[in-house]
Amino acid sequence: MILRPATRAELPAVLALLADEEKVVDPGSITVTPAYERAFADIEGDPRNEVLVLVDGDLVVGCLQATYIPGLGKGGAERALIEAVRIRADRRGGGLGRELMERAAARAKERGCALVQLTSDKQRTDAHRFYASLGFARSHDGFKLKL
Repeated sequence: MILRPATRAELPAVLALLADEEKVVDPGSITVTPAYERAFADIEGDPRNEVLVLVDGDLVVGCLQATYIPGLGKGGAERALIEAVRIRADRRGGGLGRELMERAAARAKERGCALVQLTSDKQRTDAHRFYASLGFARSHDGFKLKL
């Protein structure tokens, strides 16, 4: 397995992973809209953002987005915010999620981040157990304001 930044050619595969957590979506069925193109270009062009893919041969089996946030807390160290974590539905249960998250955390540590943080929908109790098994602790309540 290789963990690396996604390429533009892999954007449909990433969007397919994000489209449905419960089933495998064919990347060929995904419409890459101009909004997705802009967002990917913005992420790709920003040294504090990356979409990482876990690749098995030519197959994208997992993805996440990491954003590196500078801050004055933690001695001025960066923190990594991880979002949009997905493993292909037909590849779950074999340790790929653990590998993806552990390697992303190691990547953040190599960058000098003091911590990795994430949020998860309150309804995703299986994901919460998974994150806890990786050592993530519930430390804050999150709030969102839709604009």
